[in-house]
Order: sequence, then structure tokens, then C-alpha cells
Amino acid sequence: MPNGPKLKGAQRLFARSALLSFAALCLWHGLPAKSQAGNQQESPFSKWRPNHDIPGARYVGSAACAQCHKSKVTVQQASAMGRALEATADCQILRSHPKLTFRNGIYSYQILREGDRTIYAVTDGTNSISEPVLWAFGQGVAGQTYVFKHNGEYIESRVSFFDDIKGLDITIGHDPAPQSSLEDAAGRVMKQDEARDCFACHTTAAITGNRLQPDHLIPGVSCEQCHGPGDRHVAAMKSGNFDNKNIFNPKTLGTEDLSNFCGSCHRSWEKVAMMGLRGVNNVRFQPYRLANSKCYDADDRRISCLVCHNPHENVVRDPVSYDSKCTACHSAQPKSAAAPERLAAICRVGKERCTACHMPKYDLPGGHFKFTDHHIRVVRAGEQYPN
Repeated sequence: MPNGPKLKGAQRLFARSALLSFAALCLWHGLPAKSQAGNQQESPFSKWRPNHDIPGARYVGSAACAQCHKSKVTVQQASAMGRALEATADCQILRSHPKLTFRNGIYSYQILREGDRTIYAVTDGTNSISEPVLWAFGQGVAGQTYVFKHNGEYIESRVSFFDDIKGLDITIGHDPAPQSSLEDAAGRVMKQDEARDCFACHTTAAITGNRLQPDHLIPGVSCEQCHGPGDRHVAAMKSGNFDNKNIFNPKTLGTEDLSNFCGSCHRSWEKVAMMGLRGVNNVRFQPYRLANSKCYDADDRRISCLVCHNPHENVVRDPVSYDSKCTACHSAQPKSAAAPERLAAICRVGKERCTACHMPKYDLPGGHFKFTDHHIRVVRAGEQYPN
């Protein structure tokens, strides 16, 4: 949002809606959009986005990064983000569950491990479709979905693995009712742009010239997905050019730019607003939910994504660990000349586990997982889910 008076609640929603309308008008008429500072200067955010391509860029792989950043690379590669996509041969869930079955109406499903291959099959009792699984998306915490090719097209499996039930169920977003054809029962055809976007967020270096290049991808979200292609950085470091590192550091971004940066994959406020996605289904999109919080301030780094989450590590599940983040703003100390930064009253309940009360968890229908709502607020008994 533009700099200026701090906007809250309905004011922010109105201002963002107006901003979206203006941005659309600029795109339509080819007018230059201004940066947050109101000038034509390029924002650092425009230099690199994690699911886009830089023409001519060369990726060096995490092994090159590990030469200087070994500990970070080791931890990050083992994280859920680092394994956001796996080749079938490397998928631990499929190794641990060599035979998975499911039935929906007349259709029977089977995901069967055969050596390093996994076969996805569905039958109506007479005819069947059987294809090797190419990629496993996700780590099964909220679900793991499989992609295969059928008749030359990428197909998203209609059933996914869910850790909560240690088995298969209908993939989130798919109609749970039995389908009218065997092809529809097998899964959903991924359109070209959709396949590109899915691979772009779950892998590194999958996009070349705005086209999906699966032969070039690095499985999972690796160093260069967030920091950009590393060839020039490695060359600069080897030559001793430490003044111009030639690498992108998301940590330098302000709160709003960082929200949009992470939102490239986790869905920014603008993306969700343009999608018109209402109701509990948008609880998965953390940047959107956070921006709706009354305490969200585009200029305050204490509310940015990186304050609570280290992208090199798995999400911390202990709610108490987040209390210090909350009390950085919510303090018993009143705002004064000695403490001019923005402060807010501390919760009157005064107990630990701030997020347990103010960031409730919601079941996503069919998701077998409770998602933390990043819309920070006072939750009142019986209230409806706030869009």
C-alpha cells in the first residue's frame, strides 16, 4: 500500500480495492505504475521473484551454495519447502507406503510401488487407466498429490495421501462426488499455465522464457528459488568482489514487498482478491490473511513474514515460541517520546500462547489438517470466518 496515514480495517480494504482498480487501469492503458514511494524508481522486489525466470540466468545448484553456507543448505534441503516436490524414486511417503488403495463410487484406486517406480491406477471394474507417477507435490503434512502424464497431458491425481489418516482421500479442490468418466476419475488435466505455475512454486529453475522446462528443474524450493540464480554470485565471491554480491536477499525487503515476495507462491492479498476466493478455503494463503489483520502495517518490520518464520527451517509448531514476536508490539509500556515506535496494549487475558487465541486453526474441508489463520484478531465466540 502507499505510504501515508496508517489505514485499518475497512479503510485498508477500501484503499486496496481502489489500488487494484488503478493498477488494472494502468495495465489497460499502458501507464507506468508508481512505486510505494510514489516515484518511478524500481523496487528491489522487481529484481527477483521466486516463480519467474531471468533470461540467460544460470543456476549452479545447492551444492555450490553449500561451499560457503553448508549448515543453512543442509537444514533447508531437509525442510518441507526443500522437498516441496520430489521425484518418485526419492519420495519417502511412497517408499513407506508401497501400496495405497481407495474407493469412490464405482472407481477403485491403487498407488503401487514397483522398485523405484510408482504406478497410479484407477478402474471402473471394466476399463482402467494406469500410468507411472512422475512427481510428488508436497510432504503429506497437509497432503501429497501426484502428477502423471496421460495422453500427453499432465494430470493432477484425483486422490492424495494425507498424513492425518495415513492413507488416500480426494485431493483438495476436486469434487468428492464420483465422476462420470474414467478419465475424470483419474484426475484433472493441468492446463499449460497452471502446470507452469505449480512447478514454478514447488521447484527451482523450472521456467525458461515463461515456459515449463521439466528437464531443467531442480526438485523442491532450493536456495536459488528465493535468492535468484547463483552463477554471477559464485563468480563474484571467487573473484573477491564482496561489494557487489550479485545475489538477491529477501531480508532487505520491507514488510509489504516481502509479503508480495512470499505471496508469489503463498498468494498475496492482491492475488486472492482478484481470484475472489471467499470463505475458509483462503485460510491457506497466509500473506492475504495477515494483510487483513488490524495490526498489519506495511511499514512495520515487526509484522513481516520473516519475523516469525525462518525460510531455511521447518515451521515451528510450538505456539509459545511466537509470544515474543507478539510482545514486540503488544507491551505494557505505553507509547512515549522515549519509545516512539508503534506499541499496543498487551492482551488483558495475559496468558502465554498468544497465537492459540488470536490466530485460531481451521479445518479445510477434506484437508485432514488444521490451518493456522494468519488474520490476527480478537476472536469472539460464535463468530463467522472473516473473509
